[in-house]
Formats: sequence, structure tokens, C-alpha cells
Amino acid sequence: MIPLELCDQCGVTFPEDDAVRGYVPDSSSVSRHNDWFDGLRLVTACGTDHFDVLRETYRRRPYTEEELWAAKITRALTEGPPTLSIVELQCRTGLHEPEIRRAIAWHNIRRGRGGGTVTTGPDRPSRRAIASPTASATAVHRE
Repeated sequence: MIPLELCDQCGVTFPEDDAVRGYVPDSSSVSRHNDWFDGLRLVTACGTDHFDVLRETYRRRPYTEEELWAAKITRALTEGPPTLSIVELQCRTGLHEPEIRRAIAWHNIRRGRGGGTVTTGPDRPSRRAIASPTASATAVHRE
């Protein structure tokens, strides 16, 4: 049986050996396995034309630091203890307190939870403050 891939552009399945893959900038994407890939999304296309369309689509999408920080916080909250102090979040995410507070405010604005106020206790962001949201260079390679 030939392993198949799925094109992120058109949804067609095709042989894995024909895949065109590359990383595109996406501030909503964090890696579960390697922080170096935070802010990059691996896309798969059935050919270079569809890869170019995907790359252009992501190039036009705004890259927002607060969105990336919110995704890092979500990862820390979903992969560890249910509640962390700001200091623990700083250690687990590599973010500073102002970045954490800006990320929570950014998230809350998009969730319709007020005008950017941080919905946390004095030291403890809640899981509800950040819900799971599902670099600037692009690399292309054929496998």
C-alpha cells in the first residue's frame, strides 16, 4: 500500500513521495515537540503551484506576537498543572509578565470578554482566560 498525503490547498490525496512541504509563518501555530518551530506551520501540497498558493495565503495573514504568546500559554496550561502562577508561566513559556498579560488581553478581546482586561486573579491565570487556539522565513523542500 502506498502511503498517501493530503493537500492542504485542494484536499486531494496523492502519494507521499510527491509531497511538497514547507514552513510558513503562522502566529497561531506552536509545536508540541519543539519550541524552535513556534510561529511556523508545516504545510503540505500536491505540487509547487498549490504550495505557492498556501505560502501566499499565509504571507497575507497578519502575524501577531500576542497570538503566538497566547498559543504558548495555552500549551503550558494544557500540558501541565491546571493553574500556574505568572512566575511559573514565565518559566514554562519563556515569556515575560507584560507579554503574558498582553497575550491574555489579546485573547479576551477576540473571545468577546471585555475591552482587553486580563481576567485573572492576582497571580494565577485561569484556563478560561486562554482557550486552545488551534517567523518570517519560508522553507520549501520536496520529500
